[in-house]
Amino acid sequence: MVEPISVVLADSNALVLTALSEVFDRDSRFSLVATSATAEGFLGTVMRLPVAVGVIDWNLPALGGEKLIEVLRDQPQAPKLVVYGDTTRDLAKLAMAAGAAGFADRAAPVEHLLDACRDVAAGKMVFPFVDVRDLAADPITTLSRKERAMLEALSKGLTNKELAVELGVSVNTVKFHLSNLYDKLAVKNRAQAIAFFYAKQAARM
Repeated sequence: MVEPISVVLADSNALVLTALSEVFDRDSRFSLVATSATAEGFLGTVMRLPVAVGVIDWNLPALGGEKLIEVLRDQPQAPKLVVYGDTTRDLAKLAMAAGAAGFADRAAPVEHLLDACRDVAAGKMVFPFVDVRDLAADPITTLSRKERAMLEALSKGLTNKELAVELGVSVNTVKFHLSNLYDKLAVKNRAQAIAFFYAKQAARM
């Protein structure tokens, strides 16, 4: 007998979370382990319990879907993540860039989400058409986790010394990461890097 696929759901909308819970509960292919309305609640569950697939809302409070994916990407026993969202905002591309295993459109029949979870559990990547040339052209996708943290901290207007304290590294390490960051973003200085960061943030709104 095939073991059901263990699933944890996380959505900021209580009605969506309730509806999804009922859908997964009724489907014998799945075993619903837990639900959460926050990224932190989801993270706490999957770090304690072995879970095959996580279905997450991109706008989960307070950490957010992108950060949640990045945190779990480095965890060896992390579930494979399916982002359940709206295709009109390029979320599929953003989810793929962050490291999700799949994407399901909220506007599609819920069976599409179930099929995506089944396929992701089997080791497949499940995304609607995404032009990978656009993905490769986004320099944000080339940044390491440390460099992304550096860029976000830089956007706060911190000095090199303050960056070192914020990130728990030496000032020389900050300078090294900043140099790499500028090269990858094709910018020449802090002001251009900060402008790049806020332009990307605005594009994702």
